Amino acid sequence: QVQLVESGGGLVQAGGSLRLSCVASGTIFSIHNMDWYRQAPGKQRELVASSTSDGNMDYADAVKGRFTISRDKAKKTVDLQMNSLKPEDTAIYYCNAFIRPIPPRKPITEYWGQGTQVTVSS
Repeated sequence: QVQLVESGGGLVQAGGSLRLSCVASGTIFSIHNMDWYRQAPGKQRELVASSTSDGNMDYADAVKGRFTISRDKAKKTVDLQMNSLKPEDTAIYYCNAFIRPIPPRKPITEYWGQGTQVTVSS
């Protein structure tokens, strides 16, 4: 079984910072993309930041210059450092990953974490 578990959400004032963490566990052969999504009330889930297995990072325009995604391949983690937070960043943040489980003949499968709430007060 493969699991993604997020941590680090909470309540912060506008202008503050939070760091989200996600760890992948279970019978994992390889991890490809590890990304962060968010979903605000009444809105569709959107991609916030993505990281490929070869180290490429990309960001949504709304968070460029404020958020930083980082991965630790050995620990199977992906973090999201969020600075200069705004009320519009309030959402549930989800970790997403494309993982090839063990045995490697199994196909690459998409997994989601349970989500962590981030609330930014004005």
